[in-house]
Amino acid sequence: MLTPPVPDDVCGISGFLGWGRQPADEQIARRMTATLRHRGPDDEGYYVDGPVALGHRRLRVIAPESGRQPLSNEDGSVWAILNGEIYNYVELREALLRRGHRFTTESDTEVIVHAWEDFGEACVEHFNGMFALALWDARSQVLLLARDRMGEKPLYYAELDDCLVFGSELRALLAHPCVARELDFTGFASYMRNGYVVDPHTIVRGVQKLPPGHLLTVSGTKTRLMRYWDIAFPRSERRDESEWAELAWDGLCAAVRRRLVADVPLGVFLSGGLDSSSVVAATASVAPARKLATFSMGFTEATYDETPFAREVARHFGTEHHEFVFTAANAAALLATLGHAQDEPLADPAFLPTLELARQTRQSATVLLDGDGGDELFCGYPTSLAVARTPLLYRLPGGVFDAAARIVGCLPRSTRYGSLDFLLGHLFRAAAHPPDVRTQILMGGFTPAEQHELLSDEARVACDAIDAYSDVAGVLADAPAHDELDRLIYHHAKLYLAGRTLVKMDRATMAFGLEARAPYLDHEFVELACSIPSALKLKGWTTKYLLKRMMAGRLPASIVHRRKQGFGVPLARWLRGPLRPFLEDVLHPDGLTRTGLFSPRAVARLVAEHIGNKANHASALWTLVSFELWREAYLPGLRWV
Repeated sequence: MLTPPVPDDVCGISGFLGWGRQPADEQIARRMTATLRHRGPDDEGYYVDGPVALGHRRLRVIAPESGRQPLSNEDGSVWAILNGEIYNYVELREALLRRGHRFTTESDTEVIVHAWEDFGEACVEHFNGMFALALWDARSQVLLLARDRMGEKPLYYAELDDCLVFGSELRALLAHPCVARELDFTGFASYMRNGYVVDPHTIVRGVQKLPPGHLLTVSGTKTRLMRYWDIAFPRSERRDESEWAELAWDGLCAAVRRRLVADVPLGVFLSGGLDSSSVVAATASVAPARKLATFSMGFTEATYDETPFAREVARHFGTEHHEFVFTAANAAALLATLGHAQDEPLADPAFLPTLELARQTRQSATVLLDGDGGDELFCGYPTSLAVARTPLLYRLPGGVFDAAARIVGCLPRSTRYGSLDFLLGHLFRAAAHPPDVRTQILMGGFTPAEQHELLSDEARVACDAIDAYSDVAGVLADAPAHDELDRLIYHHAKLYLAGRTLVKMDRATMAFGLEARAPYLDHEFVELACSIPSALKLKGWTTKYLLKRMMAGRLPASIVHRRKQGFGVPLARWLRGPLRPFLEDVLHPDGLTRTGLFSPRAVARLVAEHIGNKANHASALWTLVSFELWREAYLPGLRWV
């Protein structure tokens, strides 16, 4: 059994602060916190005093009662709840002891309350970890909410007429009687364009996400949102490739070491790709005497299956390897609960096998490392090549793209992973748009025209009133990039990683009380990676060049130099075959007509073309399916017309 490094364990948090200083209702706090039981099934704790209520759900990985939350300082004047881990809490605790603080537990949450006493809101700048936290200072009547730098742990909040409400998941806020179950059209438009809702928006009216690297303070009736950290690209010292490679390796090993526990088995989600394989290599390097467990998910469809590569890495390092296979039958079994599990709609079909991998892994482990972040920091996505290596393509007249799209439309349809018709179709769909919008479309979003066609007349009017891609522009407005690749790294990290990849991993693992930790997202490693010249990340037509240089000799050559595959799902084939009845049921014209958001005729055309193998609409159809499943779970009474 794996354990996190502190007794606080993985969990969920929720709470609220009344504006009028009326006494908080503990029953509301309990209802909100109960919705997070899956994140912490073993224990719960509350602090209710005056206008404030804090709730906490705990997954007890080790036994000490000192890990219970909420947790306070010596005199009970400062209280905190934490979701996640502060990896450098031991060093901080020792520093605070030298400054005269007294501790009663070994908990990282207790470090938070004492750090607040010394540093105020700047305390978050001292934390190395993945966290969402809430802190109440009864003396100054100040509430602090804070989220980790890269967005590994979620935090939602809503400023209402009577109070401010917050929680680890959207469902916790929906349990508060003052949060209305109403669709937010800015969030809906963001989802339809991107396949996820871009921070700080959400799909529910009046609710926001606290963006990564931000804190929110509440004093009286005033709230203040502040960014305390951001990705930066400092001008770096001149070093040769080998020096950068060794620095990156040392940084990755340090990040892995911070996420390990002494004297217990260690686990890694191992896809067989370069990123997760590098984490296995670093873990084996810093903990050579410990038996390492690895967990992989494969498919019966050969072009989607990476398990042979994962198996090779597992053999190379002698891990205790666990391998599972995900089939259409597995997918069908999960569909009944998918809407509820999403918490907020997420158009990523890989959410399904990730859920199953988490379920299977939870039988053997409680904490796993993963390779999230490697693609974003080292230009690993094909988007990097499309943006940086084909600039002349985007200067061609729009008519050329239309003609090219027609030619691509005549290519034979394939359900193979990364097929030519699929890749070229994506490229030409995106080509006519501005750079940032192009990147979003290349990463799987709808074009404005595609979104326009799928909506009902009434929904189209509402979405057209929203500035297209203003959500993306808002995130990228202050991108501190020196060149096109820096901006692309920032784009991928702040949007795709934070809005899709990390949401998928958090929801899937927390659904089964499993904690995932990403060494690549250690903020010290991120700062190091972003100081590496971008020319060493994408060199010629080689993606992740420096990462491959770093791992040469540390991984089998077949792993270092293999073509990037990604955790894809044979969705196009499944929707034409075993999942077809499900698809036709969820997107039935009668149901779409009642809800009034989508055009039944346009959706029916997409379904017919896909089933008839006239086009591959799997991504578009899954975007609609994911939303409809979420709507039925959380807003079943929604009627737009």
